[in-house]
Amino acid sequence: MSFTNLYYKRAVGTAKACYVCYKPTTTVLATLNTVDFIYVCNSHLSDPGFATQVGESHDGVGAGGAKKLGLSPEEIAKVKEEWEERQKKKQEREKEKKKKDNEDNKDEGDAKQEKDADKKSPTSKSPASSSTPSPQPATPTHERYTLHRNIFSLRLAEHRRRRQAAQAKELAPRLPGAPRGPLPSS
Repeated sequence: MSFTNLYYKRAVGTAKACYVCYKPTTTVLATLNTVDFIYVCNSHLSDPGFATQVGESHDGVGAGGAKKLGLSPEEIAKVKEEWEERQKKKQEREKEKKKKDNEDNKDEGDAKQEKDADKKSPTSKSPASSSTPSPQPATPTHERYTLHRNIFSLRLAEHRRRRQAAQAKELAPRLPGAPRGPLPSS
């Protein structure tokens, strides 16, 4: 399983050796699901030969991402509008589906409501509950970094080596053993 070259800077309580200089550090670069993590000194994070900080922007495009692709602001705005239109259509379809589901449930629930209405008096109706939208969870505010391509390829190779070693260890007991007796002489 490979992972993307996007690491989040995090602080940890236990200091361990830096990946580059082996000095103790409490700064870690970790992928989103912590598939891979690297202990790194803060000084190495500013080194462009090791990692580059990914800039934050309001439209979701990295600071240098649009420049690298050669996109103009008009092209970016056009793609953004198309995406927003698709999202609106998707939300409308979901609302229509929910309405259909509610109508189906309403037909089944009508018989139950009639029975409940007979049991309750008409003056004891409960007030309608107001639904308040739940607050959105906070987005992570960790600094984001991409590793230099050579460093990232080293991380992928190390991750691959670990996975292959684990597979070999799992497979080893199922392999036949070497012969233990003497070879037959002819």
